[in-house]
Amino acid sequence: MTQQAHERFEIPPEMRSMAETGFKQARETFEKLLAGAEAAAGSFEERGATMRAGAKDVGTRAIAFAATNVEASLDYAQSLVHAKDLSEVMRLHGEYVQAQMRALAEQASEIGQAVSRAAIDATKPKH
Repeated sequence: MTQQAHERFEIPPEMRSMAETGFKQARETFEKLLAGAEAAAGSFEERGATMRAGAKDVGTRAIAFAATNVEASLDYAQSLVHAKDLSEVMRLHGEYVQAQMRALAEQASEIGQAVSRAAIDATKPKH
């Protein structure tokens, strides 16, 4: 095409209108998509914060349980040092094992409940 033909070329008003409508719809769709993506990212952040809080709670409990169990073991060891005979050692050992089994069962239950709560909280829809 010659320069003169380029200068005279015009887009028909109907085509221009269709193109503008198409661009407007594309922009609106993109803005909706972007808003949805931002909302989803915010939701992931909230869930991440919830999961971190749950993990922190479980970690804190586990450390507290470990401290309790070490203290119980030290108390047991100290009581063994003061035992007068083998029958007292056996009695102390039986008491220690039973107490630890109860404590471990309670601790496992508590940790399980904390993990379940954290998982439920992390999957709750945020409003």
